[in-house]
Order: sequence, then C-alpha cells, then structure tokens
Amino acid sequence: MAKTVIGSFATRQQAEAAVEALKARGVEEQEVSLVSRREGGEGARQGEASFANQSLSEGTAWGAGIGAGAGLLASAGALAIPGIGPLVAAGPLAATLSGAAAGGLAGGLMDWGIPEADAREFENKVRQGRTLCAVRCQDAQVNEVAQVLRQHGAADVKTHPATR
Repeated sequence: MAKTVIGSFATRQQAEAAVEALKARGVEEQEVSLVSRREGGEGARQGEASFANQSLSEGTAWGAGIGAGAGLLASAGALAIPGIGPLVAAGPLAATLSGAAAGGLAGGLMDWGIPEADAREFENKVRQGRTLCAVRCQDAQVNEVAQVLRQHGAADVKTHPATR
C-alpha cells in the first residue's frame, strides 16, 4: 500500500539535501514534491513572502536546480494560493495545488491523503516560511524515507495512507 511521508524544513537547502539523499536511496523522482514560499525580495517586509523579483521561469529554475543536483523534480512553478500567497512548488504535488486554489494548500494536501488537521498544520508551516517535502512511497520504504527527512532537519515527519 502506498503511503505519503511528509515533513517540513526550516530552509530550502535542508529540503533539497533530503531530496538528494532520497534519490541516492532509490526513491523515484516522480514521487517527491517540494513546496516553499520565497522569503525576502524587493518590496517585502521582514518575514513576508515576495515574488516581486521571481518570475515563473525563476521558479522553474529552482525546481530544475533541484533536479540537476538530484535528478528529481522535472518541473516547478510559481503558484498563488489564497491565504498564503505565492509559492514555488515542484513535483506531483504542484499539479494538485494548481487545481486546488479554492481549497488552498491544505486542500491539496488532503487530496494526497493528509488528514485535515495535519494539512492545516503544514499549511501554517509554509505560511511561516518552512519548506514542505512530501514523498509517496511503498510501505517497505516508509521508515527509510522518514529517517532521511529527519536526518536532514525535518522536525515534524508524519506518515499517512496515500489516496492516489
């Protein structure tokens, strides 16, 4: 049975390092997603997300940069999610989020099998500037995936049955 392992990181760099480690352990690229706000930038107040200087192509470059280093996440793009603002998302969750604007990030996570309370918690973490990493994997990989996320700084790793 497929599971979703999800955790949040204080920085994108931690999340990207986790993605590289997952790839080295044989996790399939189409099974890993990252979601992050872009902090700072021209016109942003301290702690406020801003894409003033980041176009969709720059968001894609972020995803491609991850892909270049890890062989993962072939696409990334900028999304505007109500209640959170602009995000950069890469991997299969990005497609879910692009169709979940009305339900926000929490709605997209619930589509992935994350219970509503946890989905809202992770949405708040992204709002606060953390980077989410969600991995679809088989039961046999769950413990290893969770361990890799924790080793790279994920503070709140949770596992749920995948719905897709």
